[in-house]
Amino acid sequence: MPITTIALDADDTLWQNEQFFRLTEQRFADLLKDYTDAPDLNDRLIASVTKNLAFYGFGMKGFALSMVETALDVTDHRVPGTVIAEMLAAGRELLSYPIETLPHVDQALDQLQQTHRLILVTKGDVFDQERKVAASGLAGYFAAIEIVADKNAATYARVFERHTDGPDHTVMVGNSLRSDILPALAAGSFAVYVPHDLTWSYEHADEPVGEPRYRKIAHLGELADAIASLERAE
Repeated sequence: MPITTIALDADDTLWQNEQFFRLTEQRFADLLKDYTDAPDLNDRLIASVTKNLAFYGFGMKGFALSMVETALDVTDHRVPGTVIAEMLAAGRELLSYPIETLPHVDQALDQLQQTHRLILVTKGDVFDQERKVAASGLAGYFAAIEIVADKNAATYARVFERHTDGPDHTVMVGNSLRSDILPALAAGSFAVYVPHDLTWSYEHADEPVGEPRYRKIAHLGELADAIASLERAE
């Protein structure tokens, strides 16, 4: 059964994203250095971000609000309003960083669009994700673009039904084992994992060792060979 559709993640699969959140985390710590000596400041911020996913979803808005919440918590509400304002400004700056595509992306998409239907499946704030897609210059490669609140097996089942010939003819490609790989496999598709050095800890999970519909590659330049390998295995 040939793979006819390639679904790709966006952040840290096609372009850099997590590095800008890391810069903002450092800015957060710098802003609070005169108001708290909490040794686990970054861990507390990430715990707040993770907790707030259920309320704010993924993206810069939830991250900015979580910075404020954490700052109030670690300083017993003594943090000045001027510092809170700077944190909110740092959050807004996440909307202005340039889009830097990762190595081999343009060449891989140009090659693969000639043989497969390409769709983009990304999660997060709709406004921010639409901005990044537009700024990337990659939108023209995709037959469909889906921006979803979260990625789970039910999400992928809906996307595959809407835009593909079915999961048996679809491969999901991304840098997150938790969001891109495991739920896509659970929905019945193939999956190709492209690790990124700065993948957020929330997205970590165990690799599906021994799964015949799974492959791991170093970069998107190896994707065509990985897909051919999956088809041969079937």
